Amino acid sequence: MAIHESLAQGRWFQLTLAEQLANVGSEFHRASKAFQAQNSTRFNHAADRMLELINLTASDPRWFGPKTREITRLKESMCTEFWGDAPSIHSQAALDRYFTYFAIAARKNK
Repeated sequence: MAIHESLAQGRWFQLTLAEQLANVGSEFHRASKAFQAQNSTRFNHAADRMLELINLTASDPRWFGPKTREITRLKESMCTEFWGDAPSIHSQAALDRYFTYFAIAARKNK
């Protein structure tokens, strides 16, 4: 069962790429904060939501091609930060900044 059931049923595919990645970034930020605080319950919930949203983004047919490859590289980077050999707070901060630009762009277009 999908965590974001209404999004998985098509609403997600009506959002712009900036809106989608801003939402992914929000969950990444939550996961990062919980990871740093060693709160495994909060981390697991945020990480599940983050992965579901990035997978929905990658499956969006509008981003087929180079954008899909970039989205899957982004997913790989996020996963490395939490489950890789050497998670880095500095790299998590860099990904947070990366996502911030999408949040700004999504808000600007509203």
